[in-house]
Amino acid sequence: MTDRTWVLATGNAGKVREFNQRFAETDVTFRAQSEFGLSGVDETGTTFVENAILKARAAAEASGLPALADDSGLRVPALGGAPGVHSARYAGENASDEDNNRLLVKNLTDVEDRRAEFCCALVLLRSPADPLPLIVQATWAGTIVDTPRGDGGFGYDPLFVVDGGSVTSAELPAETKNRLSHRGQAIDQLLALLAESTDLSSTDM
Repeated sequence: MTDRTWVLATGNAGKVREFNQRFAETDVTFRAQSEFGLSGVDETGTTFVENAILKARAAAEASGLPALADDSGLRVPALGGAPGVHSARYAGENASDEDNNRLLVKNLTDVEDRRAEFCCALVLLRSPADPLPLIVQATWAGTIVDTPRGDGGFGYDPLFVVDGGSVTSAELPAETKNRLSHRGQAIDQLLALLAESTDLSSTDM
């Protein structure tokens, strides 16, 4: 089987490493979009899927390779779905994780319903003009607490208590989190589809 190289729509070396580990049993190796001179795109979509498509298309155009992108965030039903696609910039364009967490806790003051879910959309484009992208989505349910706990993870992890447990996402061992998380679930779905699809597993991608 011929090895294939795909571009991952990220400049984060840790994320590239995570995806390469998860795809270790396949013939796919990921390279970061930063290797092709792409630093990022304007995420103007109103859904996680739309933003993932924008990122995958830009990465495919820059690299000339099939591109995989993910867009993720936190959805809180009591806040109308916010932070949603604005999760990384909830408190402003240059907001830190701490800024976003403080605003989330503030906006949930006196709110009884603390249910939340992390969401992930993964999009695979064979080419920039691919008319039929492969799309998978997954969620990870939990509740929001007022006081951050744990020093693992990032973003809203210290405030997110996983359903069925008593610890936050930031308190989970990295291996456990990567297996249970919204992104981990989405990757599982993608790997299953790749294994089943003759088209997607062909060596010309």
